[in-house]
Amino acid sequence: MKIFLIAGTRPNFVKIGPLMKVFESNENKKFFETKLVHTGQHYDQNMSDVFFEELNIRKPDYYLGVGSGTHAEITGKIMLELEKILLQEKPDLLLVVGDVDSTMASAICAKKLHIKVCHVEAGLRSYNNQMAEEWNRIITDHISDILFVTEESGPKNLKKEGLKKNVYFVGNVMIDSLFNGLERAKKQNTLQRFGLQEKQFIFWTMHRPETVDNKELLQKGIDILNDVQKKIKVIWPIHPRTKKRLQEFGINLNLPNVILTEPTGYLDTINLEYNSKAIFTDSGGIQEEASAINIPCLTMRPQTERPITVKLGTNTIVNLNKSKVLKNLDLILNNKYPKMNSNIPLWDGKASERIVQILKEMKS
Repeated sequence: MKIFLIAGTRPNFVKIGPLMKVFESNENKKFFETKLVHTGQHYDQNMSDVFFEELNIRKPDYYLGVGSGTHAEITGKIMLELEKILLQEKPDLLLVVGDVDSTMASAICAKKLHIKVCHVEAGLRSYNNQMAEEWNRIITDHISDILFVTEESGPKNLKKEGLKKNVYFVGNVMIDSLFNGLERAKKQNTLQRFGLQEKQFIFWTMHRPETVDNKELLQKGIDILNDVQKKIKVIWPIHPRTKKRLQEFGINLNLPNVILTEPTGYLDTINLEYNSKAIFTDSGGIQEEASAINIPCLTMRPQTERPITVKLGTNTIVNLNKSKVLKNLDLILNNKYPKMNSNIPLWDGKASERIVQILKEMKS
C-alpha cells in the first residue's frame, strides 16, 4: 500500500513523527511504501527544521514550499502543487493529521483525484465557528474514508454529523511523541539556559488568530499576564504571528518578570512544560500534553475541542477572564489545584501502532 503522509506545521510534525517510525519499521516495510510531504506552511528553523531533527523524522520526499499567506492562498498553493505529485505517484491512501490548512487542502486535493483519505485526530469539535481550524476539521472529516479519533468525544461528534463508518478510537499520536521524547527532554539544559528553577515559573503561550488578531482581546491577555507575572516568573516563547500583532497594535510588553524568547524546539518545549508550575495557553495540543504529564493547565479560550482534558485531565477553561485566571493561579501556587491525577483512555504512547495495525488489516 502506497501511503502519502502530509505535514505542514509544528503540531503536524509532532503527530507525523511516531507514525513514520511505525510505518517504516522493519516489520512494516513489506506492507507499506510511505512518502512524506512537507507543505511548508511552517518553514523557518524554529517552526520546522528543529522539529524534524528532534523528532527524528527523515527528510521529506516532497517539499511544497507554500509559505505563509491568507487561508485561501495557502489552500490554493497546496492544492496546485500537491495535485501534480499525486497524479504522478498515484498513492493508494493519503493520511492527514490535525486541523490546519495543510490538512484540509491536501484532503480535498486527494479526494478530487479519487484517492482515499485517512484523517488522524478526527472528530474533535470546539463548536466555535469563528475558528478556522473548526472548518478544517469538519470538511476533512466529511470527505475522509477512515477516521481515527483521539478521545471519547470524537465518535459522538461524528455520529451527530452522520459519520459512523470506519471510525476507530485509537488514542493520541501526539502523546506517542511526548512519551517517546520525554526522557530526552528532561536531560536538556533548558532551565539553566533561561535562568529558571524547577516549578518556579509559568509556561505561557498565546497565538490563536481569534485572540491575537483582535487588539482588545490581545490587550486583555497582556493585562492578565501582567498580573500573573507579579506573583510568579513567566516564560513565553512568542509565536511570530503574536509578535507581529503586538508591534502593529503598539502593545507594550515591558514586564519585568516575563522571559520572552523565540519559539522553542520540541524538546525544550516539553522540558518547560514538565518543569513548570503550570501552563497557561490557547493551544490545543499543549492542553493534551499538560494532561498527559499531570501539569495544571489553564486554557485562555472560551471552549476546547479537547473536552477530555477538562473531564479527565488537568485542564480548566478560564477564557480571558482575569478573576478566573487569578483564582486558579492561587490554587496552583498553594498546591490546592484539584485536577492532578489524569487517566485518559488510550493515551498510552501506542496510538501509532494501533493505526498502522488497522490499516494493515484493511490491506489484507
